[in-house]
Amino acid sequence: MSQLGTVKFVPLETRYNFLKMQAPASYVAGLGRGASGFTTRSDIGPARAGPSAEAVAAAQAKRGEEIPDPDAFQDPENERNLFAGTVYEADDEEADRIWDSVDSRIDGRRRAKREAMEAEQAEKERANNPKIQTQFADLKRGLEELKDSDWNSIPEAGNMTGKRRKRNMRLEENQNGRSYAVSDTVLADAAGRNVLLSELDAAQQENGGFETPAGDGTMTDFVSIGNARDKVLSLRLDQASKDQANGSSTSVDPRGYMTALNSQVLQTDAQIGDIKQARQLLQNLIQSNPKHAPGWIAAASLEVHAKKMVAARKIIAEGCEKCPKNEDIWFHAAELNTPENAKIILGKAVQQVPQSVKIWMKAASLETDANAKRRVLRKALEFIPNSVRLWKETVNLEDDPEDARILLTRAVEVIPTSVELWLTLARLETPENAKKVLNSARNKIPTSHEIWIAAGRLAEQPSQAEMEVKAEDDAERAERTAKLAKQVDKLMVGAVGSLKRNQVILSREQWLQEAETCEADGSPLTAQAIVKATIHQDVEEEDRRTTWLEDAERAEKGGFNEVARACFVVVLETFPTNQGVWRKAAEFEKQHGTPQAVQEVLARGVEHCPHAEVLWLMAAKEKWVGGDIPGAQAILSEAFKQNEDSESIFLAAAKLASETGEMEAAKQILEKARAQANTDRIWMKSAVLERQLGNLDASLSILDQAITKFPTFDKLHMIRGQIFTAQNLIPQARTAYAQGCKACPRSIPLWILAARLEETAGVTIKARALLEKARLYNAKNDELWAESIGMEERTGGAQQAKSLLARAMQECPTSPLLWSLAIFMEAPQQRKGRSVDALKKAGEHPAVILGVARLFWAERKIEKTRQWMANAVKADADWGDAWGWWLKFERQHGEAERQESVIAQCEKADPHHGPVWQATLKDLANQGKPTRDILELVAAKLS
Repeated sequence: MSQLGTVKFVPLETRYNFLKMQAPASYVAGLGRGASGFTTRSDIGPARAGPSAEAVAAAQAKRGEEIPDPDAFQDPENERNLFAGTVYEADDEEADRIWDSVDSRIDGRRRAKREAMEAEQAEKERANNPKIQTQFADLKRGLEELKDSDWNSIPEAGNMTGKRRKRNMRLEENQNGRSYAVSDTVLADAAGRNVLLSELDAAQQENGGFETPAGDGTMTDFVSIGNARDKVLSLRLDQASKDQANGSSTSVDPRGYMTALNSQVLQTDAQIGDIKQARQLLQNLIQSNPKHAPGWIAAASLEVHAKKMVAARKIIAEGCEKCPKNEDIWFHAAELNTPENAKIILGKAVQQVPQSVKIWMKAASLETDANAKRRVLRKALEFIPNSVRLWKETVNLEDDPEDARILLTRAVEVIPTSVELWLTLARLETPENAKKVLNSARNKIPTSHEIWIAAGRLAEQPSQAEMEVKAEDDAERAERTAKLAKQVDKLMVGAVGSLKRNQVILSREQWLQEAETCEADGSPLTAQAIVKATIHQDVEEEDRRTTWLEDAERAEKGGFNEVARACFVVVLETFPTNQGVWRKAAEFEKQHGTPQAVQEVLARGVEHCPHAEVLWLMAAKEKWVGGDIPGAQAILSEAFKQNEDSESIFLAAAKLASETGEMEAAKQILEKARAQANTDRIWMKSAVLERQLGNLDASLSILDQAITKFPTFDKLHMIRGQIFTAQNLIPQARTAYAQGCKACPRSIPLWILAARLEETAGVTIKARALLEKARLYNAKNDELWAESIGMEERTGGAQQAKSLLARAMQECPTSPLLWSLAIFMEAPQQRKGRSVDALKKAGEHPAVILGVARLFWAERKIEKTRQWMANAVKADADWGDAWGWWLKFERQHGEAERQESVIAQCEKADPHHGPVWQATLKDLANQGKPTRDILELVAAKLS
């Protein structure tokens, strides 16, 4: 160990070959462990520009290499940047081919629409910006008619006359070798022509500025020249007037001279050219075909248009010679000449065309004397005896009816097929002879329905003997009318049968139109007979009732009440057990007939429909309104026999008894009704009757029993709360309303009464809470919103009211009640715009129309206010507040007659709705008051 000494081990160094190699260009150390590579300038060295494209191309050309086109292999999709280095393979080509086929298919779908759109756009472009060649296309086509001589006479386009003259002048000056100087006065005058002077020169100032001195010192007075011209014109017109008065001929009309000057129309060059072209065309036409009368007429009319009457008369005269058998050309010739010449022309015309009615009528119209016209027409009848028009004109000229009758007798012998002549003759005859005339007419013309209708109208008229005997009472008059109606009905049934046998069938619409015409002419029985005889035509059995009621409604709207009445008669005879038809017929008679007719219809209705409660009630009401109380009671007694447990009849009987002062009888009727019918309305009416009589304890007792039986009937709770309120028992009233709101949460009036009770008691917070709770149960209810808004206004919270109105309008954007409030919650200058919005949103409601009327009222536009008030009651005649506002307005601005007219219309309408109207009507103090008094009270309350 010692010999060897210490040994030192040196490790061998191991180095791999790849460590000496340069790293790849894309190598990033530690990339697998999440490192990210970056490059700095120290890695790549300083930047330097490479050779340009031009240098590369020059080098390739120097070496003789072919320089490739850079766009030769460029893809259509512009693959230059991202896909610049990719290879265009077969799948790329297939994808491009598929996409091309898809594009071509889509393009084929839209090609027709696109081409039509492009054609339309091109057409518009051509119409807005026409080319020069299209503007002169018609002129180019006209060049075909030019002859060789015309082409040779056209001058050359380049006319160098002016240029040659100037060149020759320059050559002459050069040849003479001299020039001429222009005078200073010429230059000064040329310079001063366009100078604007701001003041007058000395000469003009000396003469006051109205006289212009000439160069030689003379003065020109233009005012005197104008006056002299006017004086000369006046003298000429006066002389022409004197010549005309003396009878001498003159070509000047002094009265119409200035008017003629003003009426002259100056024609443009284009119009003159059109006239010349048209004249040439028409000249060619009449020359090539001289027997063509319309060509002569057109040529003469063209000259009239060109204001050349002489030429027009000459042309039309020549046309009359060429076409003597044409009536139009003779007629136009007479039109273009004076009346005297026209008579001569028409005299020649009737020799050539004696069968022309038009020529004879024109000749008769030129005559001013009636006898002369009569002679012309009778002469015409000699040539044309079968002209109805000539016979009519001849008869119209006769003043004596006997002469006219003789002429018509002859006319119907010559023209037996003229219905109009037969009817005119029948009107001129006595009733007895008229019947004979119409019988003869029916034999001659069996296919005319007008003759049958005229016969019916004649039969409707009473004879002379019947007219002398006057009916002593209505019964006799009605009996005679019924007898005539049966005769006319029988006649029209025979007329329809006869026409059918002669293959004449008119539609239902045509017969109804004839019936309406008869009613308009004053023949109601004939109109009804036509309807009864023909209304069954062309109607299916299952559609009869609907179709006939529609006919009656249409006739009623047109004002043909007799036609509508006849339709109802047929419907009632066909459907006697339909209570709806009887009710419509009664309503029609109530609106357009007499009270007696209404009672007759209802009496027949209850006979056929004994269990129809509505008909019994209507019949009793008509008797009651007519003042026949015993008759109404008798009808109700009969109704009880047919309908023992009818609620409506019980209530009607109780109301009749209470209105007539028989309170005990009313109480007994209601007590019996509670035992037999036992309905909520009967219990309510019983409580109301006891309340009216002042028996509040009895009323409360009845209400307690009724609420036990009918807890969801809100009116019981309302009446109970109102009785407690009237007794000043606020806690009991609050409890009653609370029970009612709990049992009937959908009752809007109940919530409103409860809120008003709290507001009256001074607890506004609780009232507001009740209304908010009510809106939770009844969303989008405008009445609750209006009550909340009104409460805020009454308590002084105007801003809070506006805020509530905004919320309400969002929830109920089309509420008429809210819009009427919104109009008057705006500032005065903004109300008109608000009213326009209200009319757009809810303009059909009377509340909105009343708001607009009140705006006009505030502006003191009386007539407009009255018109809008009338529109409000037309929109809904049952809205009582509209009548109240109208009467209030007339009380302030109208006369007594207007006020009485409003009251009468309101009584006829008998309204029942409206916030103020209902509150006034249901007030116990106003029970039993007529509509007139209620209207006065409502008008006094409105503000």
